[in-house]
Amino acid sequence: MTSLRKLGTSDLEVFPLSLGGNVFGWTADETQSFAVLDAYTAAGGNFLDTADSYSAWVEGNSGGESETIIGKWAKARGNRDDLVIATKVSQHPEYQGLTAANIKAAADASLRRLGTDRIDLYYTHFDKPEVPVEEIIGALDELVKAGKVRHIAASNISAERLEESLAFSEREGLARYIALQPHYNLVSRETYEGELQAAAERAGLAAVPYFALASGFLTGKYRDGEVVEGARAAGAGKHLQTERGRKVLAALDDIAEAHRVPVATVALAWLAAQPTVAAPIASARTVEQLPALVRVAEVTLTDAEVERLTEASA
Repeated sequence: MTSLRKLGTSDLEVFPLSLGGNVFGWTADETQSFAVLDAYTAAGGNFLDTADSYSAWVEGNSGGESETIIGKWAKARGNRDDLVIATKVSQHPEYQGLTAANIKAAADASLRRLGTDRIDLYYTHFDKPEVPVEEIIGALDELVKAGKVRHIAASNISAERLEESLAFSEREGLARYIALQPHYNLVSRETYEGELQAAAERAGLAAVPYFALASGFLTGKYRDGEVVEGARAAGAGKHLQTERGRKVLAALDDIAEAHRVPVATVALAWLAAQPTVAAPIASARTVEQLPALVRVAEVTLTDAEVERLTEASA
């Protein structure tokens, strides 16, 4: 079994690739989702990332579809205790925001859908600066004390609000964020590097980056002259128009060839080599897409390779 990584200062041990649940109930139906989850755990994976709002944006969905599928699958497999399940609060159509009452109600709804008695890692999905950090942390601490949540984390938050939250937790002896989920990849470094990364590093937080493959661009399937169909094609394709995007692809191609692995594996391996990063998040709609993702557990880039990608993506 692949060696698991400790998540920040917590007792959670996670596989070095977190499986994104955003596609479950969206581009992957229940049968496909079960197959992907089976293949991921068969490869040694244990770290599932979802949110209460996935996938409310799909016509006919109401939010929580991904959690429901994960819950049904875990029950069918009887493997809940082997999993680290992360979900998020603030964006579900019926549970908007981060007031104390909403956080608690949303957590109960997530627990019901997941068919479990605890959430291993509970993120504030999008920070709501109009809500005082005291209220947010206070509510999250209550969930931890009640045993409904094991650890808390933040996503889409400013460095300032993150530091304010951590300081309040320390001062009051309340539950403290152990992880951060930033938007971060080879063609989007400014969304994490700088103040936010420095704050995470100082506090010993583990980073679990989302959009790790830039909506598919960093899988290498978007090339000049190639037409890619799909829900995210327009967003990913725009990187081809930039010098940075083209330089990054060229470097990825060379390094992937040297390691005899897919381009996506190298893009994830670069992230995994960055300070604070514990496990990038990537999702697979089909079982065929999964090997390129989980191989990040076996691939370690040389310092020169990391440097080359860092320069190409500058």
